[in-house]
Amino acid sequence: MSDTIDRMELDKDSGATRCCGPKSDGSAPPKPRWSWKSFPGREYIFSTWTIVIGGPLLVLLLDQAQFVPFVTFAVKAFLGTLPYIAFAVALIAWLKAAGAESYVARAFEGRETQAIVLAALFGGLAPFCSCEVIPFIAGLLAVGAPLSAIMAFWLSSPLIDPPTLLITAGALGWSFAIGKAIFAVALGLFGGFLVSMLLKTGAFSNPVKIGSSASGCGCGASPLTGRPVWKFWSEAERTQKFGTELKANAFFLVKWLALAYVLEAALVTYVPANLIAGVVGGEGIGSIAISALVGMPAYLNSYVAPPLLAGLMEQGMSAGAAMAFMIAGAVSSIPAMAAVWSLVKPQVFATYLGLGFAGAVLSGLIFQLAI
Repeated sequence: MSDTIDRMELDKDSGATRCCGPKSDGSAPPKPRWSWKSFPGREYIFSTWTIVIGGPLLVLLLDQAQFVPFVTFAVKAFLGTLPYIAFAVALIAWLKAAGAESYVARAFEGRETQAIVLAALFGGLAPFCSCEVIPFIAGLLAVGAPLSAIMAFWLSSPLIDPPTLLITAGALGWSFAIGKAIFAVALGLFGGFLVSMLLKTGAFSNPVKIGSSASGCGCGASPLTGRPVWKFWSEAERTQKFGTELKANAFFLVKWLALAYVLEAALVTYVPANLIAGVVGGEGIGSIAISALVGMPAYLNSYVAPPLLAGLMEQGMSAGAAMAFMIAGAVSSIPAMAAVWSLVKPQVFATYLGLGFAGAVLSGLIFQLAI
């Protein structure tokens, strides 16, 4: 029984009983304090689509001369990623409708080391930038692939691919190109095995954000065979599941990648490469760390960065600083960070950024000592 019992007393006027509490003095109750949470339409004002639509409109109002180039850049970048989005969305919906996500995940059981190595190597060959890789990461998360292997692919994929290798070699020389390729795979392996160790301690038990395209489950495997039903269209429930997942994942990925490319267009349009160049020049360990810090939010894709860095190195920038800047910018630019934040929980996001920065600095230091 509770130690405190509400005492009841007889209301003299009405004869009704009421709980003894603070007696009202007849004055009106105090008005609730205003806050942003109670602001009407707050969910729309601070939504992702507000930035996606409002960003170009702001450019139109304040800088009309840049409106067409701004929008053209964002649209072209988005359309370039659209085939990857379509493939990833259809694949996720198909796997979930067929009940294959857990079946695919079991393929990694007992083979985590192999999965990490293959993910790091494949990431070095896949021609994806830091934003284009997001749909594939969403798909891997959706089927329950190990986070360690996902991290390995996530870190190595934006850094190098065959076209980038040739462009880097042409602008900076083969030593720089081969060094970057080695660091890309090494960073993937380092990140993958580090996450694997953290997983064994109980960290990242549920890395996916609730409501993201990577969460949820499908109809399950066939109750008769225990295997996925690949021809999902033969069952109405699975067909409905396919349509639901297709719409949900398409909306999710389109929304966040549209935001990523609007941010990218803003960076390319209003943050001159020369401004970045003036900050990251110099020699020594300090310049390598500064280059990594500046390179993280900056966006210089793997095709533009080599010629720019070649010019900076001619002006006195060290090779180590150039390597750190290139790696940090490819892994963790602002557009990439926006997309990553949409998929995973803060601790995974922080680990991704930490690995990107640490890998960039270490790569720069090692490259500086090796050449």
